[in-house]
Amino acid sequence: MLKQHFRVCFCFWRHFKQISAEVSEDIEQVFKQYSEDGLMTVKNLCTFLIDSQKEIDASEEFAQEIFDSLRLLHLFPRRGLHIEVFFRYLLGDHNLPLPSPPKVYHDMKAPLSHYFMYTGHNSYITGNQVYSKCSTSPIIEALKKGVRVIELDLWPNSRKNGVDVLHGGTMTTPVELSKCLVAIKDNAFSASVYPVIITFEDHLPKHLQAKVAQMVKNIFGDILYQPNTDFQEFPSPEELKKKVMISTKPPKEYLESQSANRVQNLRKDQLNDQIEEEEEDLQNASPEYKRLIAIHAEKVGSNIQESLSLEQGKVRRLSLSEQELKNAANYCGNLLVRFTQQNLLRVYPKGLRLGSSNYNPYVGWTHGAQMVAFNMQGDDKYLWIMQGMFRANGGCGYVKKPEFLMNVDQYGQFCDLSGAEQLEVQKTLKVKLYMGEGWLREFHLTHFDWCSPPDLYTVIKIVGVPSDISKKKTKTIDDQWEPMWNEEFEFELRVPELALLLIVVKDYDSYKGHEFAGQTCLPISELRPGIRSVPLHNRRGNRYKHVKLLMRFQFV
Repeated sequence: MLKQHFRVCFCFWRHFKQISAEVSEDIEQVFKQYSEDGLMTVKNLCTFLIDSQKEIDASEEFAQEIFDSLRLLHLFPRRGLHIEVFFRYLLGDHNLPLPSPPKVYHDMKAPLSHYFMYTGHNSYITGNQVYSKCSTSPIIEALKKGVRVIELDLWPNSRKNGVDVLHGGTMTTPVELSKCLVAIKDNAFSASVYPVIITFEDHLPKHLQAKVAQMVKNIFGDILYQPNTDFQEFPSPEELKKKVMISTKPPKEYLESQSANRVQNLRKDQLNDQIEEEEEDLQNASPEYKRLIAIHAEKVGSNIQESLSLEQGKVRRLSLSEQELKNAANYCGNLLVRFTQQNLLRVYPKGLRLGSSNYNPYVGWTHGAQMVAFNMQGDDKYLWIMQGMFRANGGCGYVKKPEFLMNVDQYGQFCDLSGAEQLEVQKTLKVKLYMGEGWLREFHLTHFDWCSPPDLYTVIKIVGVPSDISKKKTKTIDDQWEPMWNEEFEFELRVPELALLLIVVKDYDSYKGHEFAGQTCLPISELRPGIRSVPLHNRRGNRYKHVKLLMRFQFV
């Protein structure tokens, strides 16, 4: 029992008793079951890992490694662990809720269209979309977190003799394209060996396109992937290990869009003549630029259903805004799913998101969209969900789509998202939250309240298809840095392949609004059963050093 003192004014202090985290009754019973004479031996620990934690590959050698690491931090008899050290083990990094160390276990030999890809939007912007700085820093940070698709907007520089990266039509300050490309090369495979795709939003005249082609080849060299012919089927992530690919519109589409802007009042035959002349001139001047493009992007026409039609012997990428996707999902959802079985679909935030906020990624994911592009510099709940999805599969940036998204008939059965009650429950997840710790070590004494310890509560939510969304909330523990909740909840899962467990801790404050105290988001498909230590992260998704929860997960 500790006492803390908060000064309220010059002559008045508030005093609070702090209760240190106690071993819960559940954990005491587990320890008794797997210990002898008050000590847990290496063999006992191994049995606990296999039977209780469902780690079927655990061995006595692995249990001994845990013992050896615990001896560096705690004193305990050579014969075995006493309950206090066992409790600290449960709260340690040897006992995380996802596989550790992270491991790629999905089949990586299917075509690219079979995978969700960790995708950035305007990857060079440091803040808002209107007047913030453009830099290589957010590109580097994204790649180090496993992002695999980087977007660059290309514009002529002020002298029209070079290429800058910036958000066109805004006050964002530019950064040179060459610096962005070097940053990508130096950091592309720091978090994952699987391919990096660079999407160019091209606003360049033909002579600068040729300059870009030469720059890209010089900087990336042998790691640049340039196919000899157009793809009839996309290659796999396994085939493309440690390769960089370029995706943009071919020169013809670029010229069509540029010419349309310049000569809107020309007759159709005049416009076609001008496009043909410009296209022929570019083909003579810069065939390198066309050969640079590995993944061809096409403009979505006024008839979305025509744009989504399949072309024999050809695969491509289309881009839709979040609003365009919603509209398409309402009247041709099956066409979206069929298109994304072979082709790539990129979804990007609507233009009104000037503050770099994000949107619900599930509209894209449930319709097979591989590239759901996000503003990675944000700190909203949808970004936490995105980070949670791509903690799966070893954090490699590629997550294989569920089988029902590769079969339109199954899609109709499993993802008729309006019929939540019609879907059959596949499994039930039981979650018990025991306690939390680490806030006092992570934050200043008055971080949450200048005159008292925090009043912490936890929201546990399933995010996924509408039929699975569910939200539970614990009671608030007043004036404690190490809250003990000991509460259990159940969640029915109908589409567990796409379900994530979102956990958010807040400090209750009815005056200034509940204050953020940590979050994490975990893929249900990789959640390890048993009693687990769950580290929390800040708003940006960076892990806290000390803040964690002790939880138990059971599937029934």
